[in-house]
Amino acid sequence: MKAEYNRRNLLHQSLLAGSALAVWEVFPGLAFSQQPSAGEPEVAATEDLMREHGVMRRALLVYAESVPKLRHNPASVDPATLHRTAQLFRTFGEDYHERMLEEQHIFPKVRKMSPELSHYADSLIAQHGRGREITDYILAVCNGKKIGAAHAEPLAHMFQGFVRMYENHAAREDTVIFPAWKKNFTNKQLDELSDQFEDIEHTMFGKDGFADAEKTISAIEGTLGLTDLGQFTAPVPPKP
Repeated sequence: MKAEYNRRNLLHQSLLAGSALAVWEVFPGLAFSQQPSAGEPEVAATEDLMREHGVMRRALLVYAESVPKLRHNPASVDPATLHRTAQLFRTFGEDYHERMLEEQHIFPKVRKMSPELSHYADSLIAQHGRGREITDYILAVCNGKKIGAAHAEPLAHMFQGFVRMYENHAAREDTVIFPAWKKNFTNKQLDELSDQFEDIEHTMFGKDGFADAEKTISAIEGTLGLTDLGQFTAPVPPKP
């Protein structure tokens, strides 16, 4: 058993090295910068799920920042940027994170743990479905050269509802679902699941999907002038 485990690890590392080299040939210096350095621990499965939520939340922040613009000056909103954001959310968030990881590996396990967690899973899957409907709508409405006045308010309303739903959705997953799921496994099993999730990621994207998604959302933020985190610092509160 130990020999088989070591053989699998060796094969896995060889595949990762080959994938990293292929990416490096297209983006020199990028792929290897994403690999753990000597002595650095691998990303745990739950950490991986949470940082994927981070990319999705940043996409939602793009939507949130577009709401007042849609309501006051729809012509100032670039539909291509919103379309690109929705496509990222669809590919990385819905098709990969939700369908391939949560719905196939996380929810089935937690359903068996308690009625409360089973109810959570039902609600989360229903919200996945609603989110995909909203993404379909965004992709359709933002597929032209401009956003018409007739679509501006409905789109702003959809953005608000989507952001509100997903902030609650991801917060419950991070603080309730993922910690509960983790309790089902030993540390060794979690390491093996991390490798399995990474294999799924490489199969879908041909490389480090998270690194590519983070690069894409960073570029979108740059286009919209949202790169500087300091601009979101809350104002000083008034004196009581």
